[in-house]
Amino acid sequence: MIRRLLPLAALLCVAATDPEPQSPAQLFGPLFDAVQMAQVFPDGKTFVDAVPKEDPAAILAAYRKAMPQTREALKTFVEAHFTLPAAGNGAPASQEKLGLRAHVQALWPVLSRPAQPPEPGSSALPLPAPYVVPGGRFREIYYWDSYFTMLGLKVDGQQAMVEHMLDDFVSLIQRYGHIPNGTRSYYLSRAQPPFFALMLDLSDARDPAVLRTRLAALRSEYGYWMRGEGCVTATQPACEHVVRMADGSLLNRYWDARETPRDESYREDVNTAKTATGRPAAAVYRDLRAGAESGWDYSSRWLSDGKTLATVHTTDIVPVDLNSLIWAMERGIAQRCATLGDRGCAADFTARAARRHAAIDRYLWLGAQQRYADYDWRQQHATPVLSAATLFPLFVGTASGAQANAVAATVRARLMAPGGLRTTGNRTGQQWDTPNGWAPLQWVAIDGLAGYGQRDLARDLAERWLTVVDGAYRATGKMLEKYDVEEQVPGGGGEYPLQDGFGWTNGVASALLERYPALAKDR
Repeated sequence: MIRRLLPLAALLCVAATDPEPQSPAQLFGPLFDAVQMAQVFPDGKTFVDAVPKEDPAAILAAYRKAMPQTREALKTFVEAHFTLPAAGNGAPASQEKLGLRAHVQALWPVLSRPAQPPEPGSSALPLPAPYVVPGGRFREIYYWDSYFTMLGLKVDGQQAMVEHMLDDFVSLIQRYGHIPNGTRSYYLSRAQPPFFALMLDLSDARDPAVLRTRLAALRSEYGYWMRGEGCVTATQPACEHVVRMADGSLLNRYWDARETPRDESYREDVNTAKTATGRPAAAVYRDLRAGAESGWDYSSRWLSDGKTLATVHTTDIVPVDLNSLIWAMERGIAQRCATLGDRGCAADFTARAARRHAAIDRYLWLGAQQRYADYDWRQQHATPVLSAATLFPLFVGTASGAQANAVAATVRARLMAPGGLRTTGNRTGQQWDTPNGWAPLQWVAIDGLAGYGQRDLARDLAERWLTVVDGAYRATGKMLEKYDVEEQVPGGGGEYPLQDGFGWTNGVASALLERYPALAKDR
């Protein structure tokens, strides 16, 4: 039976069909705190991905009886009561002299996983269909990573996997009301940059029943992002993900439903909050979590002093990338409703997209600086950070030709590095700042610039990026999560070691080599 499409007002009130499972921090309380604060494992993600061998209540009772005090005793206790995730850092290095594209194609089976059945006590969320993981410590499907992975799967003849992953995302929306950051219980309180509407453009599905089901899911996701629409006022301008601007228009921010340390980075968050002088720890935790939702965890974009993580204030920022993606979602819903004959829906979302477009131009476009900017809604001004997010309006198609040409000039003058696009111009030690470059941002820039006729600049960026990726592959046999585009070597920074695998790097490499066949020579 095909579910009827609901009006937006009803969608905003729709509850998820599954109760939200508890995270490891909620399940194991004092044991969790002891293990993470003692740094029993070098990576805080290890314990939250472990699977309990018994009922959590029984494990907690055993912990209270034993009360292990030392790091070594805690590790012994955990190993006795939990199955730890397999060690390893991504896919094995290539032992053959494969070209870059052939290596990526050989990695798809390595990074593919079967459907995830329910596993009692595990933080892993069940999934009905196969999927591709990024690699390394990232053992589950991730939201925005998957779009860029799908780009490569599509051009490498893996369309069935693209459709499987879309089925998984529809299932997540149907069960939980949104697509979480990743498919773990501890990620459920937040999403990631909303690429689902653009993922649907990669599908070959034509069955009207499938199209209606996916449209219903997309509208539900929109309802999740706009749920705060009903509670913003002139005196309370922000509620959940929604911000009411001074002229009454609505834009969005990153936000997280919880104000506690992240399970997977518990010790790091507690220590960051301790250094945030004069700020309630709960506010710091919420802003750290919102920064994780942005996918840019972390960047000077979110730091009030531009350099210190303790000044993180992500929830005060109206980001240009998020609002560009939600504009694309509104346009995508309007187009899909029109295709399926729902004229009321099409008119509603066309109007919503038009209002957002006007608000983006009013608040996020800085003509004198030739860039799109993030906006601090508390301080009522644009932020000073120039970042690769300035290219998102070009990527989704909401920029004018003049705006696109201005952004292209800014990219040439300030964001181009020897190895591709800089993430920002700020050197802070955070991984989403210079000197790092990231595959998804390269694709957004290249695709966006090419779409506005800046083909030479787009190709130049593609060549620079592929040269760095290929050089690191030839040196290490691996595809990496990020790269230093200044020195043209593997990237660094962040809360964990550099990971290999790597889903979105693979996807973007294949998609670029498909788009620019001449760059495939000797690769």
